Amino acid sequence: MSAGNLREKLEFQRRKASDDGFGSQATGDYETIFTTAAEMIPRLGGEAYVNARLQGVQPMTVRVRRQARLDQVGTDWRVKNARTGVTYDIVSPPTNVMPRGAYVEFLAKTGGPGQ
Repeated sequence: MSAGNLREKLEFQRRKASDDGFGSQATGDYETIFTTAAEMIPRLGGEAYVNARLQGVQPMTVRVRRQARLDQVGTDWRVKNARTGVTYDIVSPPTNVMPRGAYVEFLAKTGGPGQ
């Protein structure tokens, strides 16, 4: 794989914890933790019922260079395409699929309940 395929710029975001005013932690808005180049590979889409309505779901395979900061990324995170503004919920954590661990892939989708 060539680095030239990493054409998209993705912002990795997670919800920030905030004080609810009563001594408990509440989840707030998403905040960008880091940004990196990625390749977005569309997969076969589908439809899901969300709030009694049919809604299109577009899964994507996201491929990025292996980085230590990806170790903290989980399914409670999301990625946002910095160029288009489209957000994708992370469905599976980053997994090493390439020889020598140069790149990792994970599954993300748009069009789900969080969109």
